[in-house]
Amino acid sequence: MGQKALCVGINEFAHLPMSSWLSGCANDAEDIAATLKKRGFRKTDTTVLVDGDATKAAVLGRLTELVQGAKEGDHVFFSFSSHGTQVPDVDGDEKVDHLDEAFACHDIAPKGDQWDPDTVIIDDELRVLFSHIPKGVLVEVLLDTCHSGTGLRRIDQLAHDLMIGRRPRYLPPPTRKGLTRSIEVTSTPRRANVGIDQRALAELARSRSTKSRPVLFAACKPAQTASDASFGRRANGAFTYLFLKSLKDQPEGSRAKLLDAVTAGLRAENFEQRATLEGPAAAKKTGFGAIW
Repeated sequence: MGQKALCVGINEFAHLPMSSWLSGCANDAEDIAATLKKRGFRKTDTTVLVDGDATKAAVLGRLTELVQGAKEGDHVFFSFSSHGTQVPDVDGDEKVDHLDEAFACHDIAPKGDQWDPDTVIIDDELRVLFSHIPKGVLVEVLLDTCHSGTGLRRIDQLAHDLMIGRRPRYLPPPTRKGLTRSIEVTSTPRRANVGIDQRALAELARSRSTKSRPVLFAACKPAQTASDASFGRRANGAFTYLFLKSLKDQPEGSRAKLLDAVTAGLRAENFEQRATLEGPAAAKKTGFGAIW
């Protein structure tokens, strides 16, 4: 079985002020790569992209190579630690909030009232890419970013997090007009009746129409904040740190058991976020890296 991985962590952003930079994302990528090495991934088959090396072109280029080179029996792993944000939906698949989830690359930049789609990775792009994975290939994805809803997070909650050294991994739209639009569409009353749209990768993990369904670990639920925090005076994403700790404590544990351990850790450390696991039921009953 071939094992190939791409680990991405972005603290610094070319076109954002330092006040919007993060601290633990590069450590996330390096720590995940080190853990994968202990689990049999060869260094030559594990790519780590941090900060200036993690432009959209570089990340999608390498990920596309992994997907196109995958064959039955392989294990393809992808982790991404950075800011999450939203961009207007252009293909009409987001029926509730009309926004696509997006992940900030090093070169994220504004374009008009929104983020330039050429500088962020949109969840639909990942969905399309992973839908081409051949049958029999294990795809595991770890996302340590914020998703939707965080633009409405209360100021007092944010202030509390900042005071204790926690920074949300979320970027609102780059202009006041863009932020106002985002708040308007996410505050519409029909959301209470319809619910939050599922992220594209979560939908793919549930789909029976694709040859290979990915297993997705995400740092938080759609309306929550993923935290950049410190553990033992070292910065990490709260989810990544606790996931790797749980994997070390129970290396043969099922994915569901790992999620339970991460959830317990988040509660113990008073994080509001709750990690999620998407994938076939059989995948949740087997261990990390195991094909069901």
